[in-house]
Amino acid sequence: MKIHEYQGKQIFKKYGVPVPRGIVVKTPEEAEKAAAELGTKVTVVKAQIHAGGRGKGGGVKLAKSPAEAKQLASEMLGMMLKTIQTGPEGQKVQTLYVEEGLDIEKEYYLGVTLDRASSRITFMASTEGGVEIEQVAHDAPEKILRESIDPAIGFQPFQGRKLAFGLGLSGDSVGKFVKFCQALYTAYVETDASLAEINPLVKLKSGEVVALDAKVNFDDNALYRQKAVVEMRDVAEEDPREAQAKEFDLAYIALDGNIGCMVNGAGLAMATMDTIKLVGGEPANFLDVGGGASKEKVTAAFKLILQDPAVKAVLVNIFGGIMKCDVIAEGVVAAAKEVKLAVPLVVRLEGTNVELGKEILKKSGLAITPADNLRQAAEKAVAAIK
Repeated sequence: MKIHEYQGKQIFKKYGVPVPRGIVVKTPEEAEKAAAELGTKVTVVKAQIHAGGRGKGGGVKLAKSPAEAKQLASEMLGMMLKTIQTGPEGQKVQTLYVEEGLDIEKEYYLGVTLDRASSRITFMASTEGGVEIEQVAHDAPEKILRESIDPAIGFQPFQGRKLAFGLGLSGDSVGKFVKFCQALYTAYVETDASLAEINPLVKLKSGEVVALDAKVNFDDNALYRQKAVVEMRDVAEEDPREAQAKEFDLAYIALDGNIGCMVNGAGLAMATMDTIKLVGGEPANFLDVGGGASKEKVTAAFKLILQDPAVKAVLVNIFGGIMKCDVIAEGVVAAAKEVKLAVPLVVRLEGTNVELGKEILKKSGLAITPADNLRQAAEKAVAAIK
Protein backbone atom coordinates (compact mmCIF):
# COMPACT_ATOMS: atom_id res chain seq x y z
CA MET A 1 0.00 0.00 0.00
CA LYS A 2 1.22 3.48 -0.91
CA ILE A 3 0.44 6.85 0.66
CA HIS A 4 0.99 10.48 -0.32
CA GLU A 5 4.04 12.53 0.57
CA TYR A 6 2.15 14.67 3.08
CA GLN A 7 0.84 11.54 4.80
CA GLY A 8 4.34 10.13 4.99
CA LYS A 9 5.49 13.34 6.63
CA GLN A 10 2.68 13.11 9.15
CA ILE A 11 4.05 9.71 10.15
CA PHE A 12 7.63 11.02 10.20
CA LYS A 13 6.65 13.93 12.43
CA LYS A 14 4.89 11.58 14.85
CA TYR A 15 8.13 9.63 15.32
CA GLY A 16 10.39 12.67 15.58
CA VAL A 17 11.76 12.76 12.03
CA PRO A 18 12.25 16.46 11.14
CA VAL A 19 10.06 17.66 8.24
CA PRO A 20 9.22 21.13 6.85
CA ARG A 21 5.96 22.82 7.75
CA GLY A 22 3.27 22.25 5.14
CA ILE A 23 -0.46 22.48 4.49
CA VAL A 24 -2.66 20.18 2.38
CA VAL A 25 -4.87 22.05 -0.12
CA LYS A 26 -7.43 21.13 -2.75
CA THR A 27 -8.26 24.50 -4.33
CA PRO A 28 -6.23 27.50 -5.63
CA GLU A 29 -7.75 29.68 -2.91
CA GLU A 30 -6.60 27.27 -0.23
CA ALA A 31 -3.11 27.30 -1.75
CA GLU A 32 -2.97 31.09 -1.55
CA LYS A 33 -4.12 31.06 2.06
CA ALA A 34 -1.61 28.33 2.94
CA ALA A 35 1.32 30.22 1.40
CA ALA A 36 0.36 33.33 3.36
CA GLU A 37 0.04 31.33 6.58
CA LEU A 38 3.45 29.69 6.17
CA GLY A 39 4.94 33.16 5.79
CA THR A 40 8.23 32.26 4.06
CA LYS A 41 9.67 34.21 1.13
CA VAL A 42 9.31 31.12 -1.03
CA THR A 43 6.83 28.28 -0.78
CA VAL A 44 6.79 25.01 -2.70
CA VAL A 45 3.62 23.75 -4.38
CA LYS A 46 3.74 19.97 -4.71
CA ALA A 47 1.37 17.66 -6.58
CA GLN A 48 0.32 14.68 -4.47
CA ILE A 49 0.23 11.49 -6.52
CA HIS A 50 1.50 7.97 -5.84
CA ALA A 51 4.54 8.27 -8.10
CA GLY A 52 8.08 9.59 -8.05
CA GLY A 53 9.75 11.97 -10.47
CA ARG A 54 7.12 14.68 -9.93
CA GLY A 55 9.59 17.53 -10.29
CA LYS A 56 10.61 16.63 -13.84
CA GLY A 57 6.97 16.24 -14.79
CA GLY A 58 6.04 19.73 -13.59
CA GLY A 59 4.51 18.58 -10.31
CA VAL A 60 6.79 20.57 -7.98
CA LYS A 61 7.07 24.34 -8.38
CA LEU A 62 8.30 27.34 -6.40
CA ALA A 63 6.02 30.25 -5.57
CA LYS A 64 7.46 33.62 -4.53
CA SER A 65 4.15 34.97 -3.26
CA PRO A 66 0.74 33.73 -2.13
CA ALA A 67 -0.73 35.00 -5.40
CA GLU A 68 1.77 32.95 -7.39
CA ALA A 69 0.97 29.90 -5.25
CA LYS A 70 -2.68 30.35 -6.19
CA GLN A 71 -1.80 30.61 -9.88
CA LEU A 72 0.40 27.52 -9.79
CA ALA A 73 -2.27 25.58 -7.94
CA SER A 74 -4.86 26.47 -10.58
CA GLU A 75 -2.52 25.12 -13.26
CA MET A 76 -1.61 21.92 -11.40
CA LEU A 77 -4.96 20.82 -10.00
CA GLY A 78 -6.72 18.55 -12.48
CA MET A 79 -3.65 18.08 -14.68
CA MET A 80 -2.59 14.60 -15.80
CA LEU A 81 0.90 14.48 -14.34
CA LYS A 82 3.23 12.19 -16.27
CA THR A 83 6.41 10.88 -14.67
CA ILE A 84 8.72 7.91 -15.17
CA GLN A 85 6.55 5.99 -12.68
CA THR A 86 3.03 6.84 -13.91
CA GLY A 87 3.24 5.47 -17.42
CA PRO A 88 2.25 7.43 -20.53
CA GLU A 89 -1.31 8.08 -19.34
CA GLY A 90 -0.18 9.92 -16.20
CA GLN A 91 -2.11 10.44 -12.97
CA LYS A 92 -4.67 13.13 -12.23
CA VAL A 93 -3.63 15.68 -9.61
CA GLN A 94 -6.41 16.19 -7.08
CA THR A 95 -4.45 17.28 -4.01
CA LEU A 96 -1.55 19.65 -3.45
CA TYR A 97 0.86 20.19 -0.58
CA VAL A 98 2.08 23.74 0.01
CA GLU A 99 5.32 23.67 1.97
CA GLU A 100 7.64 26.26 3.48
CA GLY A 101 10.82 27.11 1.61
CA LEU A 102 14.09 26.16 3.33
CA ASP A 103 17.64 27.49 3.19
CA ILE A 104 19.24 24.37 1.73
CA GLU A 105 22.98 23.76 1.71
CA LYS A 106 23.20 20.18 0.37
CA GLU A 107 20.89 17.43 -0.86
CA TYR A 108 21.29 13.71 -0.11
CA TYR A 109 19.39 10.46 -0.56
CA LEU A 110 18.28 8.23 2.31
CA GLY A 111 16.16 5.11 2.12
CA VAL A 112 15.19 2.19 4.35
CA THR A 113 13.91 -1.11 2.99
CA LEU A 114 14.15 -4.86 3.47
CA ASP A 115 17.13 -6.44 1.73
CA ARG A 116 15.85 -9.90 0.85
CA ALA A 117 19.36 -11.16 0.17
CA SER A 118 20.41 -10.59 3.79
CA SER A 119 16.89 -10.79 5.30
CA ARG A 120 17.63 -7.55 7.14
CA ILE A 121 16.31 -4.01 7.16
CA THR A 122 18.91 -1.95 5.33
CA PHE A 123 19.70 1.76 5.22
CA MET A 124 20.85 3.16 1.89
CA ALA A 125 22.37 6.62 1.58
CA SER A 126 24.01 8.66 -1.13
CA THR A 127 25.43 12.12 -1.74
CA GLU A 128 23.47 12.08 -5.02
CA GLY A 129 20.20 13.42 -3.67
CA GLY A 130 17.33 14.90 -5.61
CA VAL A 131 18.00 12.72 -8.66
CA GLU A 132 16.82 9.29 -9.80
CA ILE A 133 18.56 6.98 -7.35
CA GLU A 134 17.98 3.99 -9.66
CA GLN A 135 20.14 5.68 -12.27
CA VAL A 136 22.83 6.41 -9.68
CA ALA A 137 22.81 2.76 -8.59
CA HIS A 138 23.21 1.70 -12.23
CA ASP A 139 25.87 4.21 -13.29
CA ALA A 140 27.83 4.64 -10.06
CA PRO A 141 26.96 1.92 -7.53
CA GLU A 142 29.93 2.93 -5.39
CA LYS A 143 28.03 6.08 -4.48
CA ILE A 144 25.35 4.06 -2.66
CA LEU A 145 26.24 3.46 1.00
CA ARG A 146 24.55 0.54 2.75
CA GLU A 147 24.15 -0.41 6.39
CA SER A 148 22.34 -3.59 7.45
CA ILE A 149 20.52 -3.62 10.77
CA ASP A 150 20.76 -6.60 13.13
CA PRO A 151 17.13 -7.39 14.05
CA ALA A 152 18.19 -8.54 17.53
CA ILE A 153 19.56 -5.15 18.59
CA GLY A 154 18.06 -2.71 16.08
CA PHE A 155 19.64 0.43 14.68
CA GLN A 156 22.84 1.46 16.47
CA PRO A 157 24.30 4.99 16.70
CA PHE A 158 27.65 3.88 15.29
CA GLN A 159 25.87 2.83 12.10
CA GLY A 160 24.35 6.30 11.78
CA ARG A 161 27.77 7.88 12.29
CA LYS A 162 29.27 5.58 9.67
CA LEU A 163 26.67 6.72 7.13
CA ALA A 164 27.06 10.36 8.16
CA PHE A 165 30.83 10.31 7.65
CA GLY A 166 30.31 8.51 4.34
CA LEU A 167 28.06 11.36 3.23
CA GLY A 168 30.65 13.93 4.27
CA LEU A 169 28.68 15.36 7.19
CA SER A 170 30.58 17.00 10.04
CA GLY A 171 30.08 18.89 13.29
CA ASP A 172 26.62 19.01 14.84
CA SER A 173 25.07 17.64 11.66
CA VAL A 174 26.50 14.20 12.41
CA GLY A 175 24.62 13.86 15.70
CA LYS A 176 21.46 15.24 14.14
CA PHE A 177 21.72 12.77 11.27
CA VAL A 178 22.14 9.86 13.71
CA LYS A 179 19.07 10.98 15.66
CA PHE A 180 17.21 11.34 12.34
CA CYS A 181 18.07 7.76 11.35
CA GLN A 182 17.06 6.36 14.73
CA ALA A 183 13.64 8.00 14.45
CA LEU A 184 13.23 6.86 10.85
CA TYR A 185 14.08 3.26 11.80
CA THR A 186 11.50 3.27 14.58
CA ALA A 187 8.86 4.68 12.24
CA TYR A 188 9.69 2.03 9.62
CA VAL A 189 9.45 -0.89 12.04
CA GLU A 190 6.41 0.21 14.04
CA THR A 191 4.28 0.98 10.97
CA ASP A 192 5.21 -2.25 9.15
CA ALA A 193 6.61 -0.26 6.23
CA SER A 194 8.20 -1.96 3.25
CA LEU A 195 9.93 1.21 2.05
CA ALA A 196 10.72 4.60 3.57
CA GLU A 197 12.52 6.77 1.02
CA ILE A 198 13.61 10.39 1.37
CA ASN A 199 14.82 11.98 -1.83
CA PRO A 200 16.08 14.49 -1.14
CA LEU A 201 17.16 14.54 2.46
CA VAL A 202 18.60 18.02 2.99
CA LYS A 203 21.11 19.67 5.27
CA LEU A 204 20.19 23.27 5.93
CA LYS A 205 22.75 26.05 6.30
CA SER A 206 21.91 25.99 9.99
CA GLY A 207 23.15 22.38 10.15
CA GLU A 208 19.71 20.83 10.62
CA VAL A 209 18.87 17.63 8.74
CA VAL A 210 15.33 17.58 7.27
CA ALA A 211 13.21 15.20 5.16
CA LEU A 212 12.27 17.29 2.14
CA ASP A 213 10.36 14.37 0.64
CA ALA A 214 8.64 11.24 1.99
CA LYS A 215 7.82 8.12 0.05
CA VAL A 216 6.43 5.40 2.30
CA ASN A 217 5.02 2.03 1.25
CA PHE A 218 3.57 -0.61 3.56
CA ASP A 219 3.38 -4.38 3.71
CA ASP A 220 -0.20 -5.28 2.74
CA ASN A 221 0.01 -8.43 4.86
CA ALA A 222 0.42 -6.34 8.02
CA LEU A 223 -2.35 -3.81 7.38
CA TYR A 224 -4.74 -5.69 9.66
CA ARG A 225 -2.76 -4.28 12.61
CA GLN A 226 -2.15 -0.82 11.11
CA LYS A 227 -5.59 0.81 11.23
CA ALA A 228 -4.16 4.34 11.16
CA VAL A 229 -2.25 3.49 7.98
CA VAL A 230 -5.28 1.91 6.32
CA GLU A 231 -7.22 5.13 6.90
CA MET A 232 -4.63 6.94 4.74
CA ARG A 233 -5.45 4.82 1.70
CA ASP A 234 -6.45 6.96 -1.30
CA VAL A 235 -8.50 4.73 -3.60
CA ALA A 236 -8.57 7.48 -6.24
CA GLU A 237 -4.83 6.89 -6.77
CA GLU A 238 -5.30 3.19 -7.48
CA ASP A 239 -6.39 1.38 -10.61
CA PRO A 240 -10.17 0.91 -10.10
CA ARG A 241 -9.89 -2.78 -10.96
CA GLU A 242 -7.04 -3.32 -8.52
CA ALA A 243 -9.00 -1.51 -5.81
CA GLN A 244 -12.02 -3.70 -6.52
CA ALA A 245 -9.84 -6.81 -6.42
CA LYS A 246 -8.70 -5.97 -2.88
CA GLU A 247 -12.32 -5.98 -1.73
CA PHE A 248 -12.56 -9.65 -2.75
CA ASP A 249 -9.05 -10.49 -1.53
CA LEU A 250 -7.85 -11.11 -5.08
CA ALA A 251 -4.27 -10.51 -6.22
CA TYR A 252 -4.78 -8.50 -9.43
CA ILE A 253 -2.42 -6.34 -11.47
CA ALA A 254 -3.51 -4.74 -14.74
CA LEU A 255 -1.17 -5.14 -17.73
CA ASP A 256 -1.18 -3.93 -21.33
CA GLY A 257 -2.11 -7.11 -23.20
CA ASN A 258 -5.40 -8.54 -24.52
CA ILE A 259 -5.60 -12.05 -23.02
CA GLY A 260 -7.26 -12.02 -19.63
CA CYS A 261 -5.85 -14.55 -17.15
CA MET A 262 -7.49 -16.20 -14.15
CA VAL A 263 -5.19 -18.58 -12.29
CA ASN A 264 -4.84 -20.01 -8.80
CA GLY A 265 -1.41 -19.51 -7.29
CA ALA A 266 1.12 -16.75 -7.96
CA GLY A 267 3.72 -19.11 -9.44
CA LEU A 268 1.24 -20.70 -11.82
CA ALA A 269 -0.05 -17.24 -12.76
CA MET A 270 3.48 -16.13 -13.66
CA ALA A 271 4.03 -19.32 -15.65
CA THR A 272 0.75 -18.74 -17.48
CA MET A 273 1.75 -15.22 -18.48
CA ASP A 274 5.19 -16.42 -19.58
CA THR A 275 3.63 -19.14 -21.73
CA ILE A 276 1.24 -16.67 -23.36
CA LYS A 277 4.25 -14.51 -24.24
CA LEU A 278 6.14 -17.57 -25.46
CA VAL A 279 3.46 -18.42 -28.03
CA GLY A 280 3.16 -14.84 -29.28
CA GLY A 281 0.40 -13.40 -27.08
CA GLU A 282 0.18 -10.60 -24.52
CA PRO A 283 -1.37 -11.11 -21.05
CA ALA A 284 -3.86 -8.44 -19.98
CA ASN A 285 -3.43 -9.03 -16.28
CA PHE A 286 -2.00 -11.00 -13.41
CA LEU A 287 -4.82 -12.52 -11.36
CA ASP A 288 -4.38 -15.04 -8.57
CA VAL A 289 -7.70 -16.17 -7.06
CA GLY A 290 -5.87 -17.96 -4.25
CA GLY A 291 -5.82 -21.57 -3.13
CA GLY A 292 -9.26 -21.77 -1.51
CA ALA A 293 -11.54 -19.44 -3.44
CA SER A 294 -15.33 -19.74 -3.28
CA LYS A 295 -17.72 -19.72 -6.21
CA GLU A 296 -18.52 -16.07 -5.41
CA LYS A 297 -14.83 -15.14 -5.44
CA VAL A 298 -14.28 -16.82 -8.78
CA THR A 299 -17.30 -15.04 -10.21
CA ALA A 300 -15.94 -11.69 -8.98
CA ALA A 301 -12.54 -12.45 -10.51
CA PHE A 302 -14.06 -13.36 -13.86
CA LYS A 303 -16.15 -10.19 -13.96
CA LEU A 304 -13.09 -8.15 -13.00
CA ILE A 305 -11.15 -9.46 -16.00
CA LEU A 306 -13.98 -8.65 -18.39
CA GLN A 307 -14.16 -5.05 -17.18
CA ASP A 308 -10.99 -4.40 -19.16
CA PRO A 309 -12.08 -3.34 -22.67
CA ALA A 310 -8.72 -4.48 -24.04
CA VAL A 311 -9.45 -8.13 -23.22
CA LYS A 312 -10.19 -10.07 -26.43
CA ALA A 313 -9.98 -13.57 -24.94
CA VAL A 314 -9.90 -15.14 -21.48
CA LEU A 315 -7.65 -17.98 -20.35
CA VAL A 316 -8.60 -19.83 -17.16
CA ASN A 317 -5.79 -22.05 -15.88
CA ILE A 318 -6.57 -23.91 -12.65
CA PHE A 319 -4.72 -26.64 -10.82
CA GLY A 320 -7.14 -27.99 -8.24
CA GLY A 321 -5.33 -28.79 -5.04
CA ILE A 322 -7.09 -27.08 -2.16
CA MET A 323 -9.36 -25.47 -4.72
CA LYS A 324 -11.68 -27.90 -6.47
CA CYS A 325 -12.12 -27.78 -10.23
CA ASP A 326 -15.91 -28.07 -10.01
CA VAL A 327 -16.06 -24.90 -7.86
CA ILE A 328 -14.01 -23.06 -10.46
CA ALA A 329 -16.22 -24.37 -13.25
CA GLU A 330 -19.39 -23.24 -11.47
CA GLY A 331 -17.92 -19.78 -10.92
CA VAL A 332 -16.81 -19.45 -14.53
CA VAL A 333 -20.22 -20.51 -15.87
CA ALA A 334 -22.09 -18.19 -13.49
CA ALA A 335 -19.92 -15.20 -14.35
CA ALA A 336 -19.96 -15.85 -18.09
CA LYS A 337 -23.76 -15.99 -18.10
CA GLU A 338 -24.12 -12.92 -15.89
CA VAL A 339 -21.88 -10.70 -18.03
CA LYS A 340 -23.04 -12.26 -21.30
CA LEU A 341 -19.55 -13.30 -22.36
CA ALA A 342 -18.74 -12.06 -25.84
CA VAL A 343 -15.04 -13.03 -26.13
CA PRO A 344 -13.44 -16.47 -26.60
CA LEU A 345 -12.95 -18.45 -23.38
CA VAL A 346 -10.24 -21.09 -23.03
CA VAL A 347 -10.24 -23.26 -19.90
CA ARG A 348 -7.60 -25.66 -18.69
CA LEU A 349 -8.47 -27.60 -15.52
CA GLU A 350 -6.37 -30.18 -13.70
CA GLY A 351 -6.48 -31.70 -10.24
CA THR A 352 -9.21 -32.33 -7.68
CA ASN A 353 -12.64 -33.07 -9.22
CA VAL A 354 -11.30 -32.25 -12.68
CA GLU A 355 -13.72 -34.56 -14.52
CA LEU A 356 -16.67 -33.07 -12.64
CA GLY A 357 -15.44 -29.60 -13.51
CA LYS A 358 -15.10 -30.44 -17.19
CA GLU A 359 -18.61 -31.91 -17.18
CA ILE A 360 -20.03 -28.70 -15.70
CA LEU A 361 -18.35 -26.66 -18.45
CA LYS A 362 -19.53 -29.06 -21.15
CA LYS A 363 -23.16 -28.90 -20.03
CA SER A 364 -23.15 -25.11 -19.56
CA GLY A 365 -24.21 -24.37 -23.13
CA LEU A 366 -21.40 -21.81 -23.38
CA ALA A 367 -18.82 -21.65 -26.15
CA ILE A 368 -15.89 -22.80 -24.02
CA THR A 369 -12.68 -24.10 -25.60
CA PRO A 370 -11.11 -26.83 -23.42
CA ALA A 371 -7.36 -27.42 -23.21
CA ASP A 372 -5.38 -30.36 -21.82
CA ASN A 373 -2.18 -28.49 -20.86
CA LEU A 374 -0.85 -24.98 -20.37
CA ARG A 375 0.90 -24.53 -23.71
CA GLN A 376 -2.12 -25.79 -25.60
CA ALA A 377 -4.34 -23.40 -23.64
CA ALA A 378 -2.09 -20.45 -24.45
CA GLU A 379 -1.93 -21.38 -28.13
CA LYS A 380 -5.71 -21.68 -28.32
CA ALA A 381 -6.19 -18.28 -26.65
CA VAL A 382 -3.80 -16.61 -29.08
CA ALA A 383 -5.41 -18.36 -32.06
CA ALA A 384 -8.88 -17.31 -30.90
CA ILE A 385 -7.86 -13.65 -31.03
CA LYS A 386 -6.18 -13.95 -34.42
